[in-house]
Order: sequence, then structure tokens, then C-alpha cells
Amino acid sequence: MTKRIGILTAGGDCPGLNAAIRGVGKTAILNHGMEVIGFTAGFSGLIWKEYIVLDEAKLSGILTVGGTILGTSREKPFKMEKGEETNEKPALIRKNYLDLKLDCVVCIGGNGTMKTAAQLQKIGINVIGIPKTIDNDVYGTEVTFGFDSAVTIATEAIDRLHTTANSHQRAMVIEVMGHDAGWIALYAGLAGGGDIILIPEIKYNIESVCKAIENRFSMKKPYSIVVIAEGIEHPAHMSASAYIAERIQTLTGIETRDTRLGYVQRGGSPSAMDRILATRYGAYAAELIAKGDYGQMVAIQNGKIGSVPLEKVGGKLSLVDPNDQLIDKARKMGVYFGDE
Repeated sequence: MTKRIGILTAGGDCPGLNAAIRGVGKTAILNHGMEVIGFTAGFSGLIWKEYIVLDEAKLSGILTVGGTILGTSREKPFKMEKGEETNEKPALIRKNYLDLKLDCVVCIGGNGTMKTAAQLQKIGINVIGIPKTIDNDVYGTEVTFGFDSAVTIATEAIDRLHTTANSHQRAMVIEVMGHDAGWIALYAGLAGGGDIILIPEIKYNIESVCKAIENRFSMKKPYSIVVIAEGIEHPAHMSASAYIAERIQTLTGIETRDTRLGYVQRGGSPSAMDRILATRYGAYAAELIAKGDYGQMVAIQNGKIGSVPLEKVGGKLSLVDPNDQLIDKARKMGVYFGDE
């Protein structure tokens, strides 16, 4: 019998979502003769039975397009809202799944999405997860699509700040995304020639950061680039970059400016690497469905594509190891991480 599958994209948007949708859909349709529908606005579409039919024509021309043709939301169907005594959403999802005669739902998203997908599996819904996030913090895989694009955008911004910092002999602080994980700050900071990199996984001392900048100026290095993740410790009433810039200027007297990239990192067309990775993930998800191997998240491990059980992934984070070889190499080249 022809299998019928649904696809949804949940959580924050990121480059490569459409490439993943295309990878799942085209492989499912052309290689396995499946019927494919796409739920709109993440898990909301699954709850309220809002979807579109995805045929080959709808999947054409979307590989290079940013965002998601299905839309997304941060709906968490298993979370009880304040004041609610019962939660009917899981039952609605199961009813819709059966009414639509689906064989599987492909959930494309980050940590929260993988956790929800594992919960759906427990209530009798066949699920395959595809990891995406610019933060690169999904547990169980070496890399998520969206990360390379975000690093590329952040690196270009750092490149541009070098000339301004040098011209005005300033310290420049640039804040990139990463609440819990410092992957973007680490990779973009190194690729962009950052002098100081602050990430959530390594506790920093602001006085030590200021001393490092003063030392650079004393050695006739006319400027400093400080790359920070948004999740580093800072007062709640101001951004991390504003806080670090204010502290540097106050404690050193060196003119300091801050730049916060924000959602610019999420937007636009995916990089070539993300297009390929998202396509590989999507195509492999369709292969898992064809084999009936449900309850899995597609993953890259030791450079090879495979899968891990969703129950082992949800609710966990992939964080930067403070002893990572990349950090060790960076330290040996003079990059400062604020902890010494």
C-alpha cells in the first residue's frame, strides 16, 4: 500500500528548512511513490488539521529559498497552559493522524521539537525527526543545518567590523546567537579573527577581559574584536553586548562600540553546505520511513549519516566542551576566552 506522510517545521526558522522539506518530499514521492502533505505553522497545523498537499511541483524551486514554505511556530502541544485543567491537544493530534491515514510525521526542528516528537511516538504516532538549528546544539548529531549559514553571516559581519575598529582604534563587541551553546561565537570568532571570544560554557572574568584588551593596546595593537554569545552571564535589563561594551569602556577608558546581529543570522538563503546537509537529512528520513524504522532522529556521527532514537535526544543539549581541541588551538594562537 502507498504510504502517506506528513511534514512539519517547528521552532525558530533557519536557512535550509525548505531544502530539508524538498529532500524528504522528493525522495518519498519519486523513489518510494508516497503521498506527502505539509502541516502549516508547526505543531499547530497538526493540532488543527491545517495542511497542504506537497506534490513534486510544489517542491520545485525551493532549495535555495530561506525560511519555510510551511511556516513555523513555537507551539508545544504537550505543555499545559496556565489555568488549564486538561490538555486535549495530544488527543486531537492522534485523531487527525488517524483521520488523515498517515503512516508517519516528519518533524523538522531543534531540541524542543525533538522532545515533542519523542512524546508523539509514545502516544502511538510514527515519527522521524530531522535536527535543525543555527545554534548547533541538538544532542545526538555532530552538526545541524542552519549552523553553517549563521556562521557565514556572523563571520562576514566580524570581517566588516575590523576596518571600522582599526580606523577608530576602538574595541568592538559583536554579539551572536547562542543562549546555552557557544558554537556560533566560537566558529565565527575564529573564522573572523576575533581577539577575545566569550561563550556560555566558559565562565569569564570581566576584569581579565579588560586587562587583555589593555595589553593589546600597550603592544601597539590599535584595536580589539570581542565576539560573544548572547547567553553569557550579563544583567537581565540589557543585552550581553551592551553590558560587555559598557564595562570595557568604563574600566579601560578605551572607546568601545557594540553590535548585536540578532535575527539577521536566521534569514536569507542557506549556504551550499546547509543545502547539502539538509538535503541529505531529508532524503535519509524518507529512507527510514520506507523501511518502517520510526522513532528515530536523522544524525551525522563520525562524518556518516545515520540515526539515533528520539527518546535519547529530546531535552538534551550539545554544548561546547571547554577542552575542545579547537579551543586549545585558538588559545595557542593568542585568542583569549576570558577565563585566565
